Amino acid sequence: MLLISYDPVSGWSVPEIKPYGPLALDPMSSCLQYATTIFEGMKAYIGPDGTPRLFRPEQNMARLERSAERVALPPFNSAELLTLIKRLVTLEKRWIPTLPGYSLYIRPTIIGTRAALGVAASDHAMIYVVLSPTGPYFRTGPKPLSLLGVSDTVRAWPGGTGGHKLGLNYSPGFLPQRLAAQQGYDQILWLFGEDKRVTEVGAMNVFVVVKRDDGNWDVITPALDGTILPGVTRASCLALTGAHPERTTLPNLPAALKLHTHERPLTMPELFAWQQEGRLLEAFGVGTAVIVAPIGRIGFEGNDLVLPKHQAGLGPLGSALWERITEIQRGQFEWEGWSVTCE
Repeated sequence: MLLISYDPVSGWSVPEIKPYGPLALDPMSSCLQYATTIFEGMKAYIGPDGTPRLFRPEQNMARLERSAERVALPPFNSAELLTLIKRLVTLEKRWIPTLPGYSLYIRPTIIGTRAALGVAASDHAMIYVVLSPTGPYFRTGPKPLSLLGVSDTVRAWPGGTGGHKLGLNYSPGFLPQRLAAQQGYDQILWLFGEDKRVTEVGAMNVFVVVKRDDGNWDVITPALDGTILPGVTRASCLALTGAHPERTTLPNLPAALKLHTHERPLTMPELFAWQQEGRLLEAFGVGTAVIVAPIGRIGFEGNDLVLPKHQAGLGPLGSALWERITEIQRGQFEWEGWSVTCE
């Protein structure tokens, strides 16, 4: 693992790569008392030439910087941190699986280590990066998720921290997730406001595909309003759908098909209306862990909205995005420098 500490007098320490092991923390550390913990989720892959690769890592570093600022942690040089992560991955590349769907998960974490119970920003900090080989999110192929729409509890709120990757954003969802599982659902669909606006699926961003009157497709995802995490996979899906068919053709989609991307509010009443009109073609969640996950049904106020079934689990657009993104991640398809070698 990689380890760096910050002291307000001496600044950041000399970075150290050392064997994975426990951390020594004062019981009054800010991260333990006031949840000053932020993190990122990244993955490393082996390219065709045997070189380790990262997927759009500068996006993760920029988000890590924003998250640190949001909880007043000491600033750091994200470009230098990325250099260190590349070094760590290169040293440990033997742990990167080469089977399709497998990768090396990377978890950069920053914690506040100020040893005092006073309610104040932490002027001490620690950066550490750990690695773990990981397999496919769905071991038997993409399985459509069942979601329970929940509005009596919220994941995030305007002016809050939902747009940042903070540890404190995740634990409040554990109980609603458990209750959803008891009702037979896989994940929570977080809804917000009186109009039941869709925000996220569990810890993933969400997309829906709607057929237009002219036969082309609208691709819709909730706008980044401060309650939505600006996911790297989300941004990648938007960029790829926006490029079809003028700049690239997504796998197995006709070049004549036009995709109209929209970042805007999305409500449950709209989803039910589109389903009744036969225009709701597919819905999926996206994120680092799963890449693209199909949504099969959504429970809401005692009713189930059932989406069209697809033989491969994923619908045409979800399948196309999954295939293209995985090709880019492994260096099998070059696209705008998204696949970065660890040199």
